[in-house]
Amino acid sequence: MKKYYSEIVNYLNKYNIDVVSDIPKNKAIYGIGSISGSDVNLITFYSNSEYNNLIKITKAYGCLIKDIDKHILPKNCFPIIVKDPYLVYAYLSNFFYPTDISKNSINKYSSIDKTFIKGNNIEIKNFVTIKNNVKIADKCIIGENCVIGPNVIIGKNTHILPNTTISNSIIGETCLIQSGAVIGDRGFGFTSNEKIEIRHIGNVILGDNVQIGSNTTIDRATLDSTIIEDNVRIDNLVQIAHNVLIGSNTIIAAQCGIAGSAKIGKNCKIGGQVGITGHIKIGDNVLIAAKSGVTKNISANSTIAGFPAIDIKLWKKNIIKKYRNLK
Repeated sequence: MKKYYSEIVNYLNKYNIDVVSDIPKNKAIYGIGSISGSDVNLITFYSNSEYNNLIKITKAYGCLIKDIDKHILPKNCFPIIVKDPYLVYAYLSNFFYPTDISKNSINKYSSIDKTFIKGNNIEIKNFVTIKNNVKIADKCIIGENCVIGPNVIIGKNTHILPNTTISNSIIGETCLIQSGAVIGDRGFGFTSNEKIEIRHIGNVILGDNVQIGSNTTIDRATLDSTIIEDNVRIDNLVQIAHNVLIGSNTIIAAQCGIAGSAKIGKNCKIGGQVGITGHIKIGDNVLIAAKSGVTKNISANSTIAGFPAIDIKLWKKNIIKKYRNLK
């Protein structure tokens, strides 16, 4: 998408981001590319010394870069001086490649219950099924083959990608739910001996600006609610069981499993393939290394690793000791 350099600067200034460069204001820029894949029509970014050799030979017209690093750029590449190149790259990725905008249409091949309450300027694509007691707010997009309902409320500006199933849920505003996710279906619960199923009659609540990855499942609560608070990011292939609470701004990488009634605090970062047992509490600002198994309560501001997960410094000492013993 063609943008003039002056437009780029004005866009970043709206977010109080200062930019310094000798690029002419009327220079046309056609997007952002990788260091090795860019050409004279694109800009790139540099934020990692692992790419020192590549940045020296990049063909990009300009590069988002810190002032301290600009000397490594080739002469053909204009430095675009910013404090945080990666952050600015994130902003510009949205500027050059914005999300879809609703076309204000309902496809004739979709099946829609008569109880449906529709907001303004929504788009419902091919073969969507909307069941009873569904309310979708303004400017939402529902992708092909989605099944929505029963008992679903979706906030405005939310985008649901194809082949997603949502039931018994309240979805906040400006959320992104990627393909294949299942939200609000019944969970995994039964008595241990007789295997009598425990009915799940609660719901799922997603806050605002939440993103759910492909093929992630979030089970409805047995009673009350499974809650994902504002600004949470959940990667692909994550299982979140009934009555879990995930605090705001927490990030969960792929293939994690979180058992029922676990409570995870705000601003946590959970690496890939972490397992978290049920009915425990993890405090705010906790970092959990990939492939850890969390079996007990974790205090706020901790960094843990291993199975069972322990303080990461102790875990590293144990690994070193084990390695030395092998010698």
